[in-house]
Amino acid sequence: MKSDVIVVSANEDKISDALTLAEKVAAYKELSPKSALHLRLLTEEVMSMVHAITGDVEGDFWIEDEGNVFKLHLQVRTNIDEEQREQLLSASKSGKNEATKGIMGKIRAFFEPLDGLPVFYGEDMGMLADAVWSMRAYQEQVRKYIEEKRDGADEAWDELEKSVIFHIADDVKVSIYGRDVELTIIKEMA
Repeated sequence: MKSDVIVVSANEDKISDALTLAEKVAAYKELSPKSALHLRLLTEEVMSMVHAITGDVEGDFWIEDEGNVFKLHLQVRTNIDEEQREQLLSASKSGKNEATKGIMGKIRAFFEPLDGLPVFYGEDMGMLADAVWSMRAYQEQVRKYIEEKRDGADEAWDELEKSVIFHIADDVKVSIYGRDVELTIIKEMA
C-alpha cells in the first residue's frame, strides 16, 4: 500500500500534516502501539531533517508498506548543475564538502542547500547521474575503520550511537536518480 503523497517543508503546518499521515497509516494498518510509535518517531526524524535537507524547497513525503516492512520516503527535485557545484566547492578552503561528517552529515550531503536548491555530492564523489547511500553499509564501513584504528572512526561511531534513526530504522537509503534525490527510511514492524 502507498499512502497519499503530501508536500512537506519546514513549515509547521506541513510537519503536522506528515505526523497526521503517519498516524492515519498506523491506524489503517492496525499497528501495535509500539509500532505506531516507531512510525511516528521516524516521521518526526524525517521532518526534523526537512529544513536542514531542503531549506526552503518543498519535497514530497509518503509511506509505503509491503507486509510488515514500512518505507518512509522524502523526495526532492534538484536544479543544481556541475558549474554551480564547482562554485560551491571552490568557496570551501579544502575544496570538499565539510558537512559530511557523521551519519546525518552524510545524508545531508545529498541534499546540501545552495540558495535554496539542494546539491547532491559528497566529499569523495562528484556529480552523479545515479547513486545510492545506505546507513547499514556506512555502519559496516565505520566498524572496519575502527578495526583499522583510522582517525575519526570512534567519533563517527559515537555519532551513530546517538542517532534515533540508527536505533529504530532497519536501514536508511539516499538515492539519486538524475535530479531526483530520495531519502527512504526502512523499518520492519512486529
